[in-house]
Amino acid sequence: MPETWQPAGAAVLQLLDKVDAQSTTLTIKAGQSAQYGALTISVRACDLSTPDEKQDATAFLDITDSHPDAPSFHGWMLKSDPSVSMLQHPIYDVRVLGCRP
Repeated sequence: MPETWQPAGAAVLQLLDKVDAQSTTLTIKAGQSAQYGALTISVRACDLSTPDEKQDATAFLDITDSHPDAPSFHGWMLKSDPSVSMLQHPIYDVRVLGCRP
């Protein structure tokens, strides 16, 4: 079976603060973390589909909130279908826009 994903060096994420409707785009290198409001977002991996496949990207993310009992997320998010695996948070929305070398 052919390889359908190629590793990339960084994830490009769109973050939305639902309270003030402010959107931000962050690029986070694999193995690094960034802060957005109360969230800490760690990128473990970001992969792109191969050129012969439908264009897509996926990122393995660890997202935690500094507030006690706040929702967190640990897993893969798909660019093409964010509803399959997403952060269920009342204030923030995080989506994968793509990957960069």
